[in-house]
Amino acid sequence: MKQFLAFIRKEFYHVFRDSKTLLMLFGLPIVLIILFGFALTNEIKNSKIMVCDLAKDEASKALIDKLEANKNFQVAGLLANPNQAEAAFRKGDIKLVIIFPENFNEDLLHLKQAQVQIQADASDPNTANTLTNYATNIIRNYQQDLVLNNQAPLRIETSVRMIYNPELKGTTNFVPGVIALVLLLICVLMTSVSIVREKEKGTMEVLLVSPLNPIMVIIAKAVPYLMLSLINLTVVILLSIFLLKMPINGSIFLLFFESTLLIITALSLGLLISNSTDSQQQAMLLSLMGMLIPVMLFTGFLFPLENMPLPLQVISNLVPSKWYYIIAKAIMIKGLGITAIWKETLILIGMTLVLLTISIRKFKIRLA
Repeated sequence: MKQFLAFIRKEFYHVFRDSKTLLMLFGLPIVLIILFGFALTNEIKNSKIMVCDLAKDEASKALIDKLEANKNFQVAGLLANPNQAEAAFRKGDIKLVIIFPENFNEDLLHLKQAQVQIQADASDPNTANTLTNYATNIIRNYQQDLVLNNQAPLRIETSVRMIYNPELKGTTNFVPGVIALVLLLICVLMTSVSIVREKEKGTMEVLLVSPLNPIMVIIAKAVPYLMLSLINLTVVILLSIFLLKMPINGSIFLLFFESTLLIITALSLGLLISNSTDSQQQAMLLSLMGMLIPVMLFTGFLFPLENMPLPLQVISNLVPSKWYYIIAKAIMIKGLGITAIWKETLILIGMTLVLLTISIRKFKIRLA
């Protein structure tokens, strides 16, 4: 145990002696969280929705047909009653629910006005706004057609309800994504040079002839970065709460657990890169350039994944930050527990085990 702690202490010395590493480790996350939290916006073109048709009359069916025909919407199913909308939003499968009340057509023809309720998942405010506007325009066009055909003033009132984020704050969408981006990139980047640095400096021979098991050498390499990343995580979350006014409606302990899991996944990936490269420059280039674009493209906070071609959607499943982004939004915004995110958690655990196993197998106990 003393030997293992000595290896960990040595790794801390490596980190603290390198001012550039410390600046990247603690400075970059703060810059990213502030920059992305205040300056970034996005737009969505289409999404899956559900319809609750309590009227089941001619007018409601005509509007549903128009929604299904619109390329911006994909009607994923019908709800039996409005109370099922909350469960549908919690699953994260849909972004919008449109509710037609009873006697919708009768109210429209006899009272000359009717109401339609639109409920949107405002955890992503840009998506909620865009889809609500699309749905409102479709309803307005249908109303104009009725006025022209009947030569009488008819009005359909839309009642909009934003779920989870009534104020439509952009931080609720970007902060979880930026946390995923920061944790994955920083952890991969830092650990990717840990083993290859020993090779370049010629100190790997000393490590290999030590009585410590090679597996423990790898773990000792990761422990300092795990501890520093947890500090990093704490700073980012505090900035999100107090600077960006990001709510955390779920368990903060569950959020830290899931974040720690992502950190371990990223550390495992960084160790794999470090074991597979021969120079620090090569390791940093592979970890930074090789991870930056996939993380930004396939996490889902910059570009909606459902808008991408199917092959790219399949590729996105290989990016750990995608699953963490789903988890973080469920905890921070929707206030959900482990029962709602256990599948994503198991996927991250599986990725960690696979990456760590491959990394250990690729660790060379003999130098050429």
